[in-house]
Amino acid sequence: MDAPRTPSRTADPPAPPKARSAPTAPPAAQGRLDWRELLQWLEADGLIDAASGRYGWERCAHASGKLHALQRVALAGLKRASDGRILELDGLTEWLAQRAKLPYLRVDPLKVEISKIGDLMSTSYAERHRILPVAATAEAVTIATCEPFDRAWVPEMERMLRRPIALQVASPADITRYTVEFFNLARSVKHAQKNGSPGGVNQFEQLVELGRSGKALDANDAGVVQVVDWLWQYAFEQRASDIHLEPRRDMGVIRFRIDGVLHTVYQVPGSVMGAMTSRVKLLGRMDVVEKRRPQDGRIKTRRPSGDEVELRLATMPTAFGEKLVMRIFDPDVVVRDMPALGFPAQEAREWQRLTHQPNGVILVTGPTGSGKTTTLYSTLKRLATEEVNVCTVEDPIEMVEPAFNQMQVQPAIELSFAEGLRALMRQDPDIIMVGEIRDRETADMAVQAALTGHLVLSTLHTNDAPSSITRLLELGVPSYLASATLLGVLAQRLVRTLCPHCKQPDEAFDQEAFRAAVAPWKPQSEVRPYKPVGCVECRNTGYLGRVGLYELLSCSEALRALLVRSPELAPLRAQAIKDGMRPLRLAGAIKVAEGVTTLDEVLRATPDPQR
Repeated sequence: MDAPRTPSRTADPPAPPKARSAPTAPPAAQGRLDWRELLQWLEADGLIDAASGRYGWERCAHASGKLHALQRVALAGLKRASDGRILELDGLTEWLAQRAKLPYLRVDPLKVEISKIGDLMSTSYAERHRILPVAATAEAVTIATCEPFDRAWVPEMERMLRRPIALQVASPADITRYTVEFFNLARSVKHAQKNGSPGGVNQFEQLVELGRSGKALDANDAGVVQVVDWLWQYAFEQRASDIHLEPRRDMGVIRFRIDGVLHTVYQVPGSVMGAMTSRVKLLGRMDVVEKRRPQDGRIKTRRPSGDEVELRLATMPTAFGEKLVMRIFDPDVVVRDMPALGFPAQEAREWQRLTHQPNGVILVTGPTGSGKTTTLYSTLKRLATEEVNVCTVEDPIEMVEPAFNQMQVQPAIELSFAEGLRALMRQDPDIIMVGEIRDRETADMAVQAALTGHLVLSTLHTNDAPSSITRLLELGVPSYLASATLLGVLAQRLVRTLCPHCKQPDEAFDQEAFRAAVAPWKPQSEVRPYKPVGCVECRNTGYLGRVGLYELLSCSEALRALLVRSPELAPLRAQAIKDGMRPLRLAGAIKVAEGVTTLDEVLRATPDPQR
């Protein structure tokens, strides 16, 4: 399959041109790129001026000969003639694609069918021609290249594949990196499927200390170890919050949750999926043999950058095998201040005041995945000084934090939240965090802890902040005790934020729909929001990252009196709003008006305040 290598023009550079080159048409589709030609084309197309061309000539002539022509030009740091911005590699690649009249591709590993790559060509062939297969169907094969004018290999490859080839232009950095990683991954999956074993225990440190050695993936390593290593690397790079390993009838599916949305990453044979699950269970100190009941575990590892990351593991038996979810906890998250988490200034000041009270109960409410853990840990991290004793009882311990004394609930030995809280009361605590108030016994213990001079933080699952008060009463807490101990309730949601690289003003925004959504509040003027567009930075979703929406209820004297006199939801909500509480829907509307998110995101995530 290996075709003869196309010779590259690497003769000693002549003196740089002294005058601006005349505009030239794109060259014929043949031959490898040369940095001299690139500089001439850039000047001919008006992207750089003559002075920049001469400067680039001097810089490129002394750059490493091992670099691709585009990389040599990018390292020269040339400035655009139009706006003075630096011509970076991605911008140069996109310009080259336009010159070659081919589509530009920013390689997204989440959208590449890696399982099909290894069967299309050899690694050496791909490296020789600087190409990378990115998609394959029965009708055509899509191949990325950083040499758009070197197409001598195309006819031969089309004969071999018996399908036409669609070329796209990608940066040489992406081609080089992903050629190694994709082909090695495909090879590892085949190796793991052939061996059918979860790899050797003696490679534990190599896997857990991910990226420490800096070595490239090696095909001689155990196949499953290599696949799991790759899996974690990509999850960290793609900002995934969860990794799902899901066994299916024929193939196993790997999915990442990114910005709250699941993306299918890869499919592996069922035997490989089982071996991967066993490998992760082994590292998480779980019972590898037991596959009939759910298990929990955790792994502390490192990013390739060296930063520590904790993975919380949970398995579940399904019809086709064990399903495994790995939740990724970044310790850096807990050191963020409230504005960094999306708290408006008003709510941030009030939250600061509430959490510095000497005693009382503070509740955080919201559905699973709404950021309650991040809010609580960030708050406790700032409160945990050397002068106070911070104790927690959790199920499970979400993130291990040295500044806290953390206890995990263990139902097998009858250590419940209530029993754990009772034990903590004898540990001379100043601040107590209870993972969740689930029953009357735990609620009673939390109230008693507050009455005896402790600050108690906990969570509930309710739609909004006022509903948490009535939930406490439903659990059996007397209204007079709730009134005496409750300091405040924070309800929160996470919504996706618009990609700053591609968002555009929404000229067709429905102002009436916006007014109806935020009723009974009335905007002072028409809002000018933005809409999602989609680009390579956000994988064409239009969204990049998430931000919190917060509804903070502070228990005023009027609300406490109402709680004792008439503890019903509607009057409590009305009084809270009168006291200054901004409902979740209104908090979301403010983010829409600021151009941070969209009305659709807010409506999806927040409850109707008029219900």
